Amino acid sequence: MSRNRLTEDEITTALADLPDWHREGGAIVRTAETAGFMTAIRVVDTVAVAAEELDHHPDIDIRWRTLRFALSTHSAGGLTGLDTTLAARIDEILRSTA
Repeated sequence: MSRNRLTEDEITTALADLPDWHREGGAIVRTAETAGFMTAIRVVDTVAVAAEELDHHPDIDIRWRTLRFALSTHSAGGLTGLDTTLAARIDEILRSTA
């Protein structure tokens, strides 16, 4: 996974493989509902471990059982392969806690 900015075509292709994500400006965003607050916190804990492994950290908003993730590579000034890689990992984590 690269820290180089993705082209518009690469972003479109990546989002086709990440149907729960959408673009908001220079970020990709996903909202997810969990079973409850403690499940949401467990998801955030697991995402934190994955983010540390990639050295790439999402913006996460927690509202009771609703989580909102926003990914962007600020150092690159836009979206990179790190964002799409972490988005796919977040999807896996959410599926495993469903």
